[in-house]
Amino acid sequence: MKISKEQVQYVARLARLELEPEQLDNFARQLATILDYMETLSRVDTTGVEPTAHVLSITNAFRRDQVRQHLDRSQALANAPASEEGSFVVPKVI
Repeated sequence: MKISKEQVQYVARLARLELEPEQLDNFARQLATILDYMETLSRVDTTGVEPTAHVLSITNAFRRDQVRQHLDRSQALANAPASEEGSFVVPKVI
């Protein structure tokens, strides 16, 4: 599929990109190559193929949650640089 410099300029303007004139030719060629490849892929018969989000199956790498005894307030505040009335004191952020 042929992409014109004007189409590249239009898309660049929508994306708020400033492109030099020599970049327009390069992007036009690259985009045309990508669209040609997509056209080739669209001709592949995919009937009966389940849609996927990933090529490989993904499993959760996290461990299961386990109920544990929590720290009491004094233990949690033991190493705090500053605490006040049972809470952490942190610098004020505006």
